[in-house]
Amino acid sequence: MIRCIAVDDEAYAANIIADYISKIPFLELVGKTTSPIEAINWVQDGKVDLVFLDIQMPELTGIQFLKICGSKCKVILTTAYPEYALEGYEHDVIDYLLKPIPFDRFYRAVTKAQSILKAPKQPEQPAFPPQENTPSATAPTPDYMFVKGESKNKFLKVAYSDILYVEGLKNYVSLYLPGQRLVTYQSLTDLTEQLPQPPFYRVHRSYIISIDKVSMVDGNIVYIADKEIPVGETYRDGFFSMIREKSRL
Repeated sequence: MIRCIAVDDEAYAANIIADYISKIPFLELVGKTTSPIEAINWVQDGKVDLVFLDIQMPELTGIQFLKICGSKCKVILTTAYPEYALEGYEHDVIDYLLKPIPFDRFYRAVTKAQSILKAPKQPEQPAFPPQENTPSATAPTPDYMFVKGESKNKFLKVAYSDILYVEGLKNYVSLYLPGQRLVTYQSLTDLTEQLPQPPFYRVHRSYIISIDKVSMVDGNIVYIADKEIPVGETYRDGFFSMIREKSRL
């Protein structure tokens, strides 16, 4: 069972989430509250696996809550304000639900949470893992991939050598090619595992770059074509270690 709490300064909104939770067999409602301070105490006491969290609250905003408790529980944001989506995903929230929340959309979010909470915890990787130079008897790795198009059963072939960088948001990624942008339904984490390493390197929670396409690195900014891409704090040590290694070649 996934132990859940509903946190919203409007009691009727917390009651809706609590009612949804009661309808799903693998969820257990630990509590509902209009006070984010009370919710923090529940999380700190180890009573909670998953928090359904409003953003705009008078005592403490949802973003402030994430900064305090984000590493101790998983969070699904529930809000009427779409403009906080990117900041929410920067704090590794599972999903971002816009009010009014339909039950089917709620169910999709909690099934995602179920798969994440059931998965064995892995240490966070700041970059792609190193590759062993061992011979392989398998077939050569293809130099392309297929990405899903905008209609059913439509797939576009993309050569790895054409990809400049990739930007992720929620469950979608944008692949930037010279003069072209392709948007496909896929998580950035899944794509990280799919892209060859090298030349691709994750430098930020929201970005994967092709090292071959980098024109300059200046401080914590990577320049590719006319795009400035930040290097996230989590990824800096691994990224600059690789850059320094290449500068000695």
